[in-house]
Amino acid sequence: MANMKNAKKAIKTSAKKKVINNDYKASMKTAIKNVEKAIASKNVENAAESLKTAIKKIDKACSAGVVTANYVARTKSRLTLKVNSMK
Repeated sequence: MANMKNAKKAIKTSAKKKVINNDYKASMKTAIKNVEKAIASKNVENAAESLKTAIKKIDKACSAGVVTANYVARTKSRLTLKVNSMK
């Protein structure tokens, strides 16, 4: 356990950041799963709408520093290819 005042504060702030980062990551993963469900159900309109929201969530997670830029590019590319191949 930390003894110094600044170390105690650092523990509190890092715990808050962890919760926020986990929220970004969870919402991103849920959005990706929603796109994949729409693709599996062969619903083109729903897949396109889900893709838009997923891209927003993925970009938001990247800007927060939760995921890397390469992960973002790869994931968006794969999802977009899957949705476009349905049309």
